[in-house]
Amino acid sequence: MGEIYEDIEAFAGALAPGHALVGLDLGTATIGVAVSDRLLSVASPLETIRRKKFGVDAAALLEIMAAREIGGVVLGLPRNMDGSEGPRAQSTRAFARNLARLTEVPITFWDERLSTVAAERALLEADTTRKRRAEVIDHVAAGYILQGALDRMKHIRQA
Repeated sequence: MGEIYEDIEAFAGALAPGHALVGLDLGTATIGVAVSDRLLSVASPLETIRRKKFGVDAAALLEIMAAREIGGVVLGLPRNMDGSEGPRAQSTRAFARNLARLTEVPITFWDERLSTVAAERALLEADTTRKRRAEVIDHVAAGYILQGALDRMKHIRQA
């Protein structure tokens, strides 16, 4: 069973070296997926999974994780703007607990409050069509979530 870490420093310490991370943006209808390189420096949006039920969603994620030898999971935690946690954050925590039962890799959370806003802005600046933005927004947001965690961990390693 995977360990769930509230603290990014503890999560970073639990990671096996040389493995990429996966970042997830959990929506009600989709899961945005991004992956890092093995040096944990760059996050790349990968794909968006259409949600069905947990077992099907988890199987799709575990397949990606196995194929890419993923060493840890960063889940975007949708806090309210005042920092409190509402129903969506509780749903994300439940997803983490259920996923932890199926994998040995460590799991942590990253505050995702502005990730979708940042992703939308980047896609608008790239002059992406509305249809294309709708198709890619979730995994681009997952990339922002994962990059935020990677940047924080890099700062921890340098400290």
